[in-house]
Amino acid sequence: MEAVVVKNLVKTYGKEKTVAVDDVSFSVSRGELFGLIGPDGAGKTSIFRMLTTLLLPDGGSASVDGHDIVKDFRQIRSSVGYMPGKFSLYQDLTIEENLHFFATVFGTTIEENYHLIKDIYVQIEPFKNRRAGKLSGGMKQKLALCCALIHKPTTLFLDEPTTGVDPVSRKEFWEMLARLKEQNITILVSTPYMDEASLCDRIALIQGGKILSIDTPQNIINAYPDRLLAIKANEMYRLLKVLEGHPDILNSYAFGEYAHATFRDADTHALQAYLREHGLTDVEVKDAEVTIEDSFIKLLH
Repeated sequence: MEAVVVKNLVKTYGKEKTVAVDDVSFSVSRGELFGLIGPDGAGKTSIFRMLTTLLLPDGGSASVDGHDIVKDFRQIRSSVGYMPGKFSLYQDLTIEENLHFFATVFGTTIEENYHLIKDIYVQIEPFKNRRAGKLSGGMKQKLALCCALIHKPTTLFLDEPTTGVDPVSRKEFWEMLARLKEQNITILVSTPYMDEASLCDRIALIQGGKILSIDTPQNIINAYPDRLLAIKANEMYRLLKVLEGHPDILNSYAFGEYAHATFRDADTHALQAYLREHGLTDVEVKDAEVTIEDSFIKLLH
């Protein structure tokens, strides 16, 4: 059974009709952890806002748990959980007051669905009388997730939930999502962090409002068509410039302390000689393990 079905969804903004979401289609199975992966401005938030009935689409259609996002907006609002990218809880209410408020809005109580939030809530409970505006990034994130879960949603939308959060909180957050998935909640998460893509069951890579690829993270990596080389030298900037001038170059970019590059014909010995001829020293060339980020860059070209 599909929890979310999106067909040819379009969203434009302003008089100029700037296209933010361009004919997007995908579906998410019930109980799946699905990632929408792409940089800022790729269209992720617009898609989430349409699916949670906060924005009307300009074309196409979509359903969440079998409900149409335009006609059945009331049913969707009562059955989904939504955690927007920007912290949007009441800053001057305490942790406990925010939770009570959201439970009341949905006609439930904290006690009724406590089992859903227990794992997360115990981490912030010692601070339950602290105002939300005074919480750290990681604690705000946990509170927002509790508020999104308190009415036992069937589908959870998390828009860039780990942006601006420290690495430890990020790791904890994904561990929480894995536990929520075991309770058969469908989770859609958007993120600009490519390393988070591998934690999803399936991902859609998105850029400029268009979907580039949809598959499991491993299948997207496996589909990478070229031999990828990691190259290091004494000067990164010069290295990239020299690689750009190579007659067989397909693609090159900085990747940590290495440059990643693909060639029409990857002869590593000839490449090392070429780089040395152009005045580079401490040259190292080796095969690189393809990541989601490499696959994403490849799809952009």
